[in-house]
Amino acid sequence: MGNSPIDSKLKEIGCVVSFLRSTQAPISREHVNSDEPLPWSRNMSNRPIVKVSPTVNAEGALVVSCFPSVGMVSSIVAHFLIERLELKFVGGVRDARLPALCLIQDGAPLPPIRIYAGEPQCNMGECDTLILLMSEMVVPERLVFELVEAMFEWSKSAKIGAGVLVDAFPKKGMDGGPNSEHEPVVDYEDTPDIDVLGVGATQHMREVLDEMGIPLLEHGVLRGMTGALLGEGRRRGLDLLSILVEADPRFPDARAAAKLIEHLNVLLPSIELDHEPLLEEAERLEEQLKAMMETQLIPPDGGMNDGGYTNSMLYG
Repeated sequence: MGNSPIDSKLKEIGCVVSFLRSTQAPISREHVNSDEPLPWSRNMSNRPIVKVSPTVNAEGALVVSCFPSVGMVSSIVAHFLIERLELKFVGGVRDARLPALCLIQDGAPLPPIRIYAGEPQCNMGECDTLILLMSEMVVPERLVFELVEAMFEWSKSAKIGAGVLVDAFPKKGMDGGPNSEHEPVVDYEDTPDIDVLGVGATQHMREVLDEMGIPLLEHGVLRGMTGALLGEGRRRGLDLLSILVEADPRFPDARAAAKLIEHLNVLLPSIELDHEPLLEEAERLEEQLKAMMETQLIPPDGGMNDGGYTNSMLYG
């Protein structure tokens, strides 16, 4: 692999995902189907806590949510936004049931679910602040609804304006192997281009998607944080929309991330997000992968045997 900044970032994301998957705390059998707090959490709050710096003026802000997705699209988009919009780390999520770890970046510790903020002008309402919520970690299913509840409580008190959920779905005929239970199930008309679909929690947000030129997902199932946020958002009448892009589940799909960023440009008119570096990186990665497959260093399905990387590593 080369040493371009994006290549280094993809390696970093892969290492983070690998580490997170290898550090899941063991849970005793008696706690698997129990509502009793886990032993190490009995003296702590048993609900997730969203902590954001009081210096952030979140009133009317646009929140972009990037939780693990097919082809690492959400992580690529998140890191791209942090770098290009110069977003600053402003908080994170605490919960005793999350892995007891921190991520290290430039010598500083960061929580696995973290929050960044900046002030690029956006095009949804009167917002002048963008807040990014991201993680390379798949949120345990038993924590999803509690985390969603905590996020909505915080967003209500902070007077958030609207939310955009970044996600991806596998190309037709492909799945993520061991991670297929986390993937969206999408019924769509496959085209030669990279397909993009949208879901709006309210009629207003469905109209926003139409104005953005994003066709609505007619039938499907969304799982994990995106599914729970959209479902609860509709119940509460909150302005949330999700942009889903078709991605290759076998590899980090920078090309799909670039396609999604094209649409984010509509929401961030003051700053043109140049997605060309991602396209160049995608072309370079594709050439390398083709060369590897031709020399049979990796099988055509993108996995690696004998203890090497598998599809489970490519979620972020």
